Amino acid sequence: MTVPAAASRTLVLWDVDHTLIETRGVGRAIYDRAFPAATGKPLAKLANIAGRTELDIMAESLRLNGVEPTNEAMKTLADALVRGYEDARDELAITGRALPDAREILERFAADRLIHQAVLTGNLRDVARIKLETFGLADYLDFESSAFGDDHAERPELVQIARRRAEAQTRDRFDNAHVVVIGDTRNDVKAALTAGVRVIGVATGKSSEADLRAVGATEVVARLSDLQL
Repeated sequence: MTVPAAASRTLVLWDVDHTLIETRGVGRAIYDRAFPAATGKPLAKLANIAGRTELDIMAESLRLNGVEPTNEAMKTLADALVRGYEDARDELAITGRALPDAREILERFAADRLIHQAVLTGNLRDVARIKLETFGLADYLDFESSAFGDDHAERPELVQIARRRAEAQTRDRFDNAHVVVIGDTRNDVKAALTAGVRVIGVATGKSSEADLRAVGATEVVARLSDLQL
């Protein structure tokens, strides 16, 4: 008698901002406060942030404001951002929100034993944690299987970091067909395609369905409730 092979598990890697939550301006306000606290200079110009890692954003923002992005300057700014989010938890809870159906889709996937959920975000690890905790979403996601914007400056590298961590945590092997990135920006799509894994674009941010398809996403949904693996 032939015993059927066990079904393979799928690693689902969630973006955070505009995919699961929105800060609705609180994130920019925190940057405006953290930058002068870290550098002694006002934040005259912030780098474009959509779909980028915090290491990349901080380095460019420092340069744009006349500060050399040394390791010390980067660490000081990162620490100031984390403190800013810790201090602004109430502000974030009042002004920001979890996106419609975010909790429901995380719950649905969490109930499926063949799905392992983690985070793939440009946010600093502690900032991602604060954002997701604030809106009651953190417990659905394995942070030890995740990758963050302070792990590497290049987003495609985060996919490989998350995969390695998830395999170490679960002792499962996640081949390319069983890694799914879910995100709302063109950079989310590009990172997944560069890494060779599956991607589902969600048009819940500033990028339209057409925008996401234009950079190679073949699976795109208009809302989180439409997601199917």
